[in-house]
Amino acid sequence: MKIRLSNIEDIPAIMTIIDDARELLASLHIDQWQNGYPNAAQVENDIKNNESYVVVNDDNIVMATSMFTFKKEPTYKEVIDGNWLVDEDKVYGVIHRMAIKKEFRKLGLATFLFSEFHQTLKDKNIKSLKIDTHEDNLGMQSLIKKLGYSYCGIIYTGYNAKRLAFEKVIL
Repeated sequence: MKIRLSNIEDIPAIMTIIDDARELLASLHIDQWQNGYPNAAQVENDIKNNESYVVVNDDNIVMATSMFTFKKEPTYKEVIDGNWLVDEDKVYGVIHRMAIKKEFRKLGLATFLFSEFHQTLKDKNIKSLKIDTHEDNLGMQSLIKKLGYSYCGIIYTGYNAKRLAFEKVIL
């Protein structure tokens, strides 16, 4: 398996994965991704900005997707009841919209994506990776804590949804 930048032709496969994740979240009574976000237009925008990645297997089947960027996240400016570990003025990486195709869950693909993004940050001498997740998304919270992320407080998305913010200092 390998990670690569997504292309426009990947959008149907990415949206299938996002729909799989949306169904899983709904089945767990988590209202994350239940409002039409993320959608194909958002994924297309990520692709145009070279911020959309997919994991493909040897048969070039898209198994997982994630958005990864070095652009500052506007909603991360204000953290409630906490602080970022690395100064907000420094360059940092951000992960959004990570999802695994249902038939490939539990194979370590999310850990693989994080590992690849951590290495990219190391290669660029960037010391921080930030991520946020729904307060009820215990699966993602468990994963990022296992990977050494620290809880940093609460942020609110552009559509005013509460999210728990996490950060890892990359050494």
